[in-house]
Amino acid sequence: MPADTDVPAPSEGFIVTHTLIVSDIARSRDFYANVLGGNVVWEGGDGRPAMVKLANTWVIINVGGGPTTDKPTVTLAPPDDPDRVDGFMNIRVADIYDVYREWSGRGADFLTAPVEWAHEIRAYVRDPDGYLIEVGQSR
Repeated sequence: MPADTDVPAPSEGFIVTHTLIVSDIARSRDFYANVLGGNVVWEGGDGRPAMVKLANTWVIINVGGGPTTDKPTVTLAPPDDPDRVDGFMNIRVADIYDVYREWSGRGADFLTAPVEWAHEIRAYVRDPDGYLIEVGQSR
């Protein structure tokens, strides 16, 4: 069981976590833990979400579902077209080339090798459900 400090529960103010709706909790949990190097806080399963601490944030991984009392018109589902994106996770790193080699070696499938732009170097990777993740290094 993880230490209580791994659970995002602020004593004041607030923190931000990111929830992903996925088709297979274990597969996505393993991607964020084993490929991106996060720490599993909750394993998930049996109707419960997983949570992975990824650097200084947390990713909550859950399956979809229909409306609930607190979101009466909202249905949660994984992306149905990975080439149409309305938001993505942005991870800033100290050395993108090291991260590119390390994560590729762990099974990450980057869309391209890092591309150098005027103010940053970046590359994109998809998680198992097709969520887009920008990996960038500021110049």
